[in-house]
Amino acid sequence: MTDFKNLSLSRLRKMARAGQQILECYRLLGKTDANVVGEVLEGQGEFYEWDHYPPGDVFDHETNAQYYYHAHPPEGRAEKFGAEHGHFHTFLRPKGMPRNIRPAKVLDFEKPEGDNDALTHFVGIAMSPGGFPTRLFTTNRWVTGEVWYKASSVISLIDRFSMDLAYPSLPVNIWITGMLQLFRPDIEKLLMERDQAVQEWLDKHPGENVYEDRGLEITSIQDISVEKQIKLVNKALKAAKTG
Repeated sequence: MTDFKNLSLSRLRKMARAGQQILECYRLLGKTDANVVGEVLEGQGEFYEWDHYPPGDVFDHETNAQYYYHAHPPEGRAEKFGAEHGHFHTFLRPKGMPRNIRPAKVLDFEKPEGDNDALTHFVGIAMSPGGFPTRLFTTNRWVTGEVWYKASSVISLIDRFSMDLAYPSLPVNIWITGMLQLFRPDIEKLLMERDQAVQEWLDKHPGENVYEDRGLEITSIQDISVEKQIKLVNKALKAAKTG
C-alpha cells in the first residue's frame, strides 16, 4: 500500500490532476456508451489474441512514448492472474530518455541495430470486459521484447511517458498518460518488486538466463481502483494543505 503521507505536495497535485483527467475521459466516452478499450479496437475488425491494437502500436514521435493493447489466450491465465479482456503495454524509447540512462549490464545484452530500439517497458494495465482498469503488472524481458533497464532507471523515466497525439483516440491517450501519473507510486513499487523477483528467480535457477526463462512471466502485480486511488489522493492532498 502506498503511504500517501510521504508523498510531496507537488506529487499529490500531479496525481490529483491525472485523476481528474481520467474521470473526464470516462465522462466523455460514456456519453456515447464508449470505453477506452472500444476506442482502441474501433474499426479494427475481428479481435485476435496476441495481435497488437492498433496495428503498428501507438507511437508519439516527439516524446518517444509507445503503447499497444492485446490479449492472451484465457486458458490458465485467469487462474494465475485473474480474468481480463486484455491489457495495455506501455514503453519509452531511447530518444525520449536522458543521455545518462543506459541499459542494465546483463550477461546476454546485445545492442539493438536501431538507435531508438532499446525501449523499456513501464507497466501493463489489465482491463475488465467492461473496459476499465483492474490491475497493474510488470513483466520479464522476454514477454515484451524490451531491453532491460534497472528499476531505478525506469522509475526516473515515468514522467516522460506522454501520449500527446489524437491517434487512435485523444481520450485514450489522455487516459493512459494519466494512469501512469495517478498510480506512479504504485508503479515505482511494482518495478522494484520486479527486480527483486528476477533476482530471487536467478538465485533459485543459477546458470539459467532468467530474462528469457518462460517460467517467469509476471514479475509483480497489483489490483487497482481509479476511484479509490483518487479518493486517497484527495484525502492526502487535503491533509497536506492543512497540516
